[in-house]
Amino acid sequence: MMDSISGLSPRARARLAGVFEALEGLPAAFGQTIVAGMVVVDGNAAATARNILTHEAMYRLGFAVPLLAVGFHVVWALLMYQLFKPVNRTISTLAAFAILVGCAIQAGAAILYLAPLLILQAGPSLDAFNIAQQQDLALFFMNLSHLSFDVYLIFFGFWCVLTGYLIFRSTFMPRILGVLLVLDGVGWMLYLSPPLATYLFPVIGVVSGLAELPLLLWLIVFGVNSDRWQSQAGRALAA
Repeated sequence: MMDSISGLSPRARARLAGVFEALEGLPAAFGQTIVAGMVVVDGNAAATARNILTHEAMYRLGFAVPLLAVGFHVVWALLMYQLFKPVNRTISTLAAFAILVGCAIQAGAAILYLAPLLILQAGPSLDAFNIAQQQDLALFFMNLSHLSFDVYLIFFGFWCVLTGYLIFRSTFMPRILGVLLVLDGVGWMLYLSPPLATYLFPVIGVVSGLAELPLLLWLIVFGVNSDRWQSQAGRALAA
């Protein structure tokens, strides 16, 4: 895959990165946000368990779809690494490692998300727990999955800050996109304190939309200035 991506033109690489950003966007939050919002009843383990079992097919889809998003995100990260390596190889590598760790956590959050369904359908293997205890345990794993996803958002925010810096320092993309992405990253990194991030989520959401949607559209529609990319890559090799 590395060889195939390296063989693409800078503009094609950028446009493909935009495509995978679009593919990753909604699926990433499908289970943790959309499905969980439909089945979880805060503080009510019995109602949550009933909703999970009633909507089992949808709940399983909430596990599978985010795993696809992880795969899309890995490809997106690889493309962005290749694209911004000429700007600063060290920071581009650090950004790639940060998002790969985040993707691993995202996959782990998906596994924890599936755990409540497995617990509720465990049958005799969990006979040591009564029904109420099983329901409480299921809700515990649901909350743990949500917390794990918050940790993923911190790493994603760190990636946004690093990538925003690379965009700002590049000569082949608009600097304003870099500034907005840095602000977006700072917002996601507020999940270091989940209560604060939850309180400020309307602001975080707006900043995210103002940063990530223009970046996606720019990558897909315009890509990068290939001549400037080649010039900056040449200077990096000569340095």
